[in-house]
Amino acid sequence: MHAQRWGDGIPAVDPSTPPRSRLKNQVPLSLTLAAPAHLPSVGGVADPVKLEPLKGASNDDVLNAFLNWLVETGVDPYDHQEEAILELFDDKNVILNTPTGSGKSLVALAVHYRGLCLGRRSFYTVPIKALANEKFLSLCRTFGPENVGMITGDATVNRDAPIICCTAEILANIALREGENAQVDDVIIDEFHYYSDHSRGVAWQIPLLALPQSRFLLMSATLGETKFFEDELTTLTGAETVLVKSDQRPVPLEFIYSETPLAEMVESLVQNDKAPVYLVHFAQRACAETAQSLTSVNFCSKEEKREIAEALHEANFRSPYGKEVSKLLRHGIGIHHAGLLPKYRVLVEKLTQRGLLKVICGTDTLGVGVNVPIRTVVFTQLCKFDGQGTKILTVRDFKQVAGRAGRRGFDNIGYVVAQAPEHVIENKKLEAKAAASTKKRKLIKKKPPEKGYVAWDESTFRKLISSPSEKLVSRFKVSHSMLLNVMARKDKDGCAELKRVIAASHETDQAKRKHRRQAFAMFRGLVRGGVLTIIPEEERTSDVKVRLHVDLPDDFSMNQALGLYLLDVIPQLDRESPTYVLHLLSLVEAILENPMAVLVAQQNKEKTRLINDLKEEGVGYDERMELLEQVEWPKPDKDFIFDSFNRFIETQPWIEAESIRPKSIVREMFEEYMSFEDYVKEYGLERSEAVLLRHLSDVYKVLEQTVPPGLKTDEVLEAQEYLGDLLRGVDSSLLDEWERMHHPEQALEEKAEAKPEKEVPISRSKKAFTRAVRHAIFTVVKELSHDRVTSALTLIEPDDGDGEKWSVPRLDAILDDYYDGHEFIRLDPEARNAKHAHISELPNARRWRVDQVLIDSDEHNDWVLVVEVDLDASDAKGEPVLTLKSLGPIA
Repeated sequence: MHAQRWGDGIPAVDPSTPPRSRLKNQVPLSLTLAAPAHLPSVGGVADPVKLEPLKGASNDDVLNAFLNWLVETGVDPYDHQEEAILELFDDKNVILNTPTGSGKSLVALAVHYRGLCLGRRSFYTVPIKALANEKFLSLCRTFGPENVGMITGDATVNRDAPIICCTAEILANIALREGENAQVDDVIIDEFHYYSDHSRGVAWQIPLLALPQSRFLLMSATLGETKFFEDELTTLTGAETVLVKSDQRPVPLEFIYSETPLAEMVESLVQNDKAPVYLVHFAQRACAETAQSLTSVNFCSKEEKREIAEALHEANFRSPYGKEVSKLLRHGIGIHHAGLLPKYRVLVEKLTQRGLLKVICGTDTLGVGVNVPIRTVVFTQLCKFDGQGTKILTVRDFKQVAGRAGRRGFDNIGYVVAQAPEHVIENKKLEAKAAASTKKRKLIKKKPPEKGYVAWDESTFRKLISSPSEKLVSRFKVSHSMLLNVMARKDKDGCAELKRVIAASHETDQAKRKHRRQAFAMFRGLVRGGVLTIIPEEERTSDVKVRLHVDLPDDFSMNQALGLYLLDVIPQLDRESPTYVLHLLSLVEAILENPMAVLVAQQNKEKTRLINDLKEEGVGYDERMELLEQVEWPKPDKDFIFDSFNRFIETQPWIEAESIRPKSIVREMFEEYMSFEDYVKEYGLERSEAVLLRHLSDVYKVLEQTVPPGLKTDEVLEAQEYLGDLLRGVDSSLLDEWERMHHPEQALEEKAEAKPEKEVPISRSKKAFTRAVRHAIFTVVKELSHDRVTSALTLIEPDDGDGEKWSVPRLDAILDDYYDGHEFIRLDPEARNAKHAHISELPNARRWRVDQVLIDSDEHNDWVLVVEVDLDASDAKGEPVLTLKSLGPIA
């Protein structure tokens, strides 16, 4: 079912009609889209026609132009969209509280266009960086990249553009630092329910306290009571605030409570044409377990499976968990959660958009802008762990996820199913079986789980459906970052402004008193640390009473503050030390967030090793348990890191002491020369591959962007290259996204217009090719070191160039000779030092000879691996082509 276009049997628009009545005179249609909802869209428009700004136009002219654009793109607004657009063009604040998928983006688009035409500057805020990047590229397609910028903390692009897409924290910083002087005319805050988020909600509140010159559009499907915000916005801006609220959904929902076993329920939904089905879990492990259990059900026909196989023909499943993902997909089952590599999540989204997957097992992150079009949402449970304990879902959480059911442009109805508790379903089956039996037996009922469970039933489900979303709760808090931003004001008394912000906050009087005391204590700390200086009264030339001695960029964040620590402490390391690169990696990892899934796996492995050792030594149980409590994940250099950090914050006290987090993941991988696959298997991280990948990507970005070139030795550059190659080999999504954020114009080029690039031979850049050759050769060394001879043979040409075949027995015999006099082949950074690889160009041929010295535990270093590299063959293959000439003692 598709939307009717404007103009199909509808009277033409009379240009003389006043703008306010033009929308109201249109014949209302049932849907808003001219194209299927699964296509990339902006405001409900697939591949939209570019919106050209009208310079010097009146407000009415701009509205007319926007309406004409809607006609061109075939979009017929809902009543609530019309109302919101008209109120915004009337210079009012609008709170838009409408269901998921009801076209809030179109209203935001109207704000951007009005601002662009009238010389105003609009900011669009989102809760997560990935959404900022997606929205940024979308707005670039609509308004042109010259008119759109992005600020996320990770990347800043076109920062002076009239349309800015940013995270909520960025706008909060600007509001604190510039207040009423900020060039922020229009503010669009998406997902405004994040106002109640425990850790980040303050960023959603700050703009409502410090931007009186702005007009606001607050948007969410689950706002709850809004009267407070209406009054606050009107008081702040002096402009009327209008609530535009609607329960009108593009696709209505039907709610079902199920007491049928999950597999049977899902099979029934698929058979009754209610797929794609999204099974909502609240733990990644549960996603994987459900997906695996559903492979016993046949969801797809042979033809459908063949189509899936064709779609996966060139898919890259290179990772330890890839085999499992591939098997599930070929069965018509997707899996989608934050622990999955980005390339697999994107693949699931694309296959679902094409209608090839019948079932997707995922987490509740589906409610935050994930592009998975679905017909049915199934809640596998109605309780979840909220960080403090297990509780029944909030109405807001329930409605955010349930609202994703029903695909606009495809479905007439969406379905929301809630499963009864598993033990209740099981007991119902047992009761039915007992009732049907002629034998009298005692019925032993299954008990509910003792942990991670709160009871729910159908009445719980019905209450979640019918109840309004909970009232949003203020999460205002004072931080050093807030103080610094306010004190950075050049023309205003920062102290007075901080008091005003606290007084205006949406807190109780008692909480405000606490915030004032906390702010004063932080202020004194900054003065003692020399970050702030109180200007003597006789020297003041304006209202400014405090001088700030730190320059803060627009995208200032705590990670960047820790980057200042990194720049301060790296010069304290000994650059001549062979372990310089390892110490530097420890410092880089210490300023980054803890990837807990990886660290817990490290800790558990260390506990297992320790308990085995203690048992062998005969240590008693109680003492073993006491010693286990002291086990941490590896924290090399932790004393130096904590000591240097404590010295640093004496002069930079706004950085919280707990922000430094020693760990060793990349350091361990680099030191042991481990591949991504090696590390995942070592710690059993198959279901958390994305957590590891994200950490590797973050370390790479810091090495690339934060560590100055002057502090990078050859070994540091090698580590950076090692990480980059590793990331690209596993999943280039994160690096590609980072590059797109820095070079958006490249991402926006139409493929059809792009000229095919002439393939550059891999050997063209001698420096880059040399690195690739060394990496390839040392990968062979690593396989030999681990006695993986068969694997090593796949990395070299099948014969030695003289006609003699390389085989497992041949290499095994040579390695036996090596191990007669050596304990092992080292793989540490010293073993990989470029000085141990002697490269020479062979005469009369485009071939290199490389003598790779093997570094042993006793440092005899008397064996060499001799390899020839065929440059022409390497250019043809796109990677170094190696021929192993010999392995043996140095002549």
